[in-house]
Amino acid sequence: MRVRIVQGVSLLSTGLLAGAFSYGAANLVPTFNAVPLGLRLDFHTELMKTNGITVQGAMAVSTLSTLALAVLARGRARVLASTAGLLTLASFLITRLGNVPINAHIKQWAATTAPADHPEILHRWELFNDARTVTAVTAFALLTLLALQPTVTPGREP
Repeated sequence: MRVRIVQGVSLLSTGLLAGAFSYGAANLVPTFNAVPLGLRLDFHTELMKTNGITVQGAMAVSTLSTLALAVLARGRARVLASTAGLLTLASFLITRLGNVPINAHIKQWAATTAPADHPEILHRWELFNDARTVTAVTAFALLTLLALQPTVTPGREP
């Protein structure tokens, strides 16, 4: 029962994380690129105020619950959960080491002016965003695959 609860928490939190990143990649980034730079910077700055809490919370719950599932699971389930846990950890590290420092620059630019090389810096932010989206979606896919596996009851093989 404990394994199923942890599995449910990891699947839900990782699905929310993958969904948030996917929505951002599919909808927010193209919108950012379609509006004037000043509007993008202002919106991006405001968005990061709430994203900083919700996305990092989802990353923490995803990583901790998925790694806990890996500890509780056995066999192939452990491998899938471990891999998913490492992928959610990768999403966190990409965000903290890639996107967050650029977000700090964007916040400064919104208050002042963007440097001449801002297109390259914003492109780098998008590459980090794509990478964390791929890691989160892959983690969610692995956890979904794990959830679809038949459960083994003591004394019975699936």
